[in-house]
Order: sequence, then structure tokens, then C-alpha cells
Amino acid sequence: MVMPEDRARVLLILSRDALDRARVAAAKATISLKIPVSRQIVLRALIEEGLKRDHPALLANVEGQAKAVRFARSAAGRAGVEAGRGNLPFGSPRGLSSREPGSRRT
Repeated sequence: MVMPEDRARVLLILSRDALDRARVAAAKATISLKIPVSRQIVLRALIEEGLKRDHPALLANVEGQAKAVRFARSAAGRAGVEAGRGNLPFGSPRGLSSREPGSRRT
């Protein structure tokens, strides 16, 4: 298999347990195939194979993770409102600095 040229970089935040299981799978694959296999290779293969299948357990996992993210975001939003940092309109002064407009950081 040749690596595709149309690649993109992605940051994944995974549990320590998931990384440990990927490390074990990489070690087993290295022993079995007699070539170095990294966690990244294992995770890439798992993602590609998982996306090929329409499995109820996958959908249940996606639902659980989506609900967890939604809960965390709503909790953070409530904490912001309680601290007086409610929903600021787009382009609010909170993110602006004292730099001149159009100046660039070096």
C-alpha cells in the first residue's frame, strides 16, 4: 500500500488506556511482521478500517463521545457566565491586543 499524497494533520486527544492498547498492538505487529510498527501506524489503520464498516458499536461510541463533548462545553459555558464572561459578540475586545491594526508579529 502506498501512502496517499492528499494527507492532512490531525490532533487526537486519547485516553492513556487507548494509547497503551495501541502500543501493545504495535508491539505485537512488530513481532509478527518483523518490521517496526508505531502507534501512529496502528491508529491510522484502526481509523481507516473502522470507517469502512457500519457497526452499531461504532455509532454508540460516537454518540457517547459527542454527548461528553457537548456536556463539557456546556459546563464550560455555564462557568463562563457565572464568572461574568458570558457570550461576548463576535469581534469583542477580549481577544484584541494593543498592537496596531495590520502589524504582524515577528
